[in-house]
Amino acid sequence: MASDLEKSAKEAFIDDHFELAVDLYTQAIALNPQSAELYSDRAQANIKSGNLTGAVADANKAIEFDPSLYEAYLRKGIACIKLEEYQTAKATLEIGAPLAPHETRFAELIKECDEKIAEEADVLPTPSLEKNITENVIPAEDVQPVSQPSNQVTVATVKPKYRHEFYQKPEEVVVTIFAKGIPANDVNVDFGEQILSVSIDVAGEDTYHFQPRLFAKIIPEKCRFDVLSTKVEIRLAKVEPLHWTSLEFSKDSPVPLRVSGPVVEAPRPSYPSSKPKRVDWDKLEAQVKKEEKEEKLDGDAALNKFFQDIYKDADEDTRRAMRKSFVESNGTVLSTNWKEVGNKKVEGSAPDGMEMKKWEF
Repeated sequence: MASDLEKSAKEAFIDDHFELAVDLYTQAIALNPQSAELYSDRAQANIKSGNLTGAVADANKAIEFDPSLYEAYLRKGIACIKLEEYQTAKATLEIGAPLAPHETRFAELIKECDEKIAEEADVLPTPSLEKNITENVIPAEDVQPVSQPSNQVTVATVKPKYRHEFYQKPEEVVVTIFAKGIPANDVNVDFGEQILSVSIDVAGEDTYHFQPRLFAKIIPEKCRFDVLSTKVEIRLAKVEPLHWTSLEFSKDSPVPLRVSGPVVEAPRPSYPSSKPKRVDWDKLEAQVKKEEKEEKLDGDAALNKFFQDIYKDADEDTRRAMRKSFVESNGTVLSTNWKEVGNKKVEGSAPDGMEMKKWEF
C-alpha cells in the first residue's frame, strides 16, 4: 500500500499537483515511517508548494535515516537558499556533494551561496562602525515577555496540539512548548540560521510539528533545549542583541538596529563599480505572479491549474475523494464526490481510442 501511495504521489508531483503529492507522501510515511526516500521526496514536494520550513524538516529526517542519500542534502540546501540561510545551505551542500560527484547542481548552488554570503558581507557596516553599533545598543529588560502579534494570520482552523509562548533577554530568546509528560526520546529539535524545527512524535498520536521562520538570525551551535516534566524549553542564542517584536519572521516587521546615536555610513567609492545592480526580487516575484494570474492557459496546463485550484480550496471530503480516485484509478480519474467514490473502488478510465493495461512486474 505504501508503494502504491508513493507511486501516486510521484504522478501527482509530475502533474504539478504539489499539495496532493504532499498529502499522498504523508499517508505513505504513516505506513513506512522510517523511509528516508519518502521524507526526501516529500521535502521536494514541500519546496514546490512553498512550505520551505517543512521541506527543511523533512530533509533533516531523511538525512537522519540515511546519511548517504544525496538528494536529501540537495533539497535541504535548496530550501535553505530560498529561506536566505546561505551559511546553512552551503554547509549542507558541501556534505552532500562528495556523495554524488556526477551531480553538477551541488557546485552551482555552493557557488550561489558564496556569492550571496559575500553580498551580505558587502553591505554590513565596517568593523569600527559595527563596534559602535554594538556598544550603543539599548539594553532590553532582563526578561521581557512578548505576546504574539494580534494581526498574525492563522493558517489552520484546527487548534494546535500544544500551546507555545516565548520571552527574551538581550542575548537569547526562550521558547516554551507546554507538552506535559513527553519522553525526551520523542522530541526532536533542529536549529538553522533563522529556522526552528520542532517535532514531537509520541507513539499512537499524531506527530506535532512546529517549524517557524524566526524573527532574526540565531547561532545554531549555541542553541539548546531541555525536555522537562511539563514542557519543552528551547533557548535560541541571538546573533545580535536586538528586541524581537514577534517570534516569527514577517516582511512587515523588519529587524531593527536599536542605537542611541546616529550611525555614519562609510563613504562610498566615487569611481564606477563593476558590481551588478541589485535586483528587487520581491517586485520581480509579484510581477511574475501577476503575469501567471493573467496568463490564459489552454490544454493540459489549464486543466492542471483548474484541479489545483479545486484541491487548494476544497473541504476534507472533497480532498479525500480526489486522493482516493487518483490513487485507485492510476491517475486516470479525479473525482470530487466522496459519496460517489467513498464506498467503492474507482476503476481506471482510458481516453477515447485507448485501453487500460495492467503491467506485471
